[in-house]
Amino acid sequence: MENPKKKNESPSKWLRFSSIALQMGATIYLGNLLGGWLDGQYTTTFWEPTVTMIAVFISMYLIIKGVNQMNK
Repeated sequence: MENPKKKNESPSKWLRFSSIALQMGATIYLGNLLGGWLDGQYTTTFWEPTVTMIAVFISMYLIIKGVNQMNK
C-alpha cells in the first residue's frame, strides 16, 4: 500500500519544477529591462549586459536553493 503522504507531495513538486522556467525567464527579463533603462538614463552601454548577467546568476541561485529545499 502506498503512503498517502508521498502521494500528496508529488504534484506539489511537479508544480515547483514547472514554475522554474517562468521564474527564471521573468528574473532575466526584468534584469534586462532594468539594464536597458539604466543605459538610457545614463547614456552608457554597459548596464544592460551587466544587469542581465547578474539576473542570470540570481535566477540560478534561486533555482538551486529551491531544488535543495525540495530534496530535504
